[in-house]
Amino acid sequence: MRDARHLRIARPTDDLDALFAFYTEALGLNGVMLGHPEMPYHFEFTHAHGHKVGRAHKPENLLAFYFANYSSWQEAVNRIESFGASPVRSFNPFWDRHGRTYEDPNGYRIVLHDGPWPIQA
Repeated sequence: MRDARHLRIARPTDDLDALFAFYTEALGLNGVMLGHPEMPYHFEFTHAHGHKVGRAHKPENLLAFYFANYSSWQEAVNRIESFGASPVRSFNPFWDRHGRTYEDPNGYRIVLHDGPWPIQA
């Protein structure tokens, strides 16, 4: 039997257009439910009219993307910075030593980790 694990993350937002542009153009994900064809996850962003979501409340709210090789990581960094995102200082210094952290339009942190999962000790 095939292992059918899949991770789905759903987050509300006040600005679907800004988030869609960030995750598709800056991070290279595709679709309305955003994902990558080689990865077992997807993101869904929702908006309810009349319901104010606001920005992320804590800098620990993050998504970490792991890149098994440096060239893939550098390509992702180039893409997100070409989009106009600038690195931010991470709440956890580990991420600054092993990658770069950015904020999405809702204030959630995105970490591009230069190294594979699981992290090698």
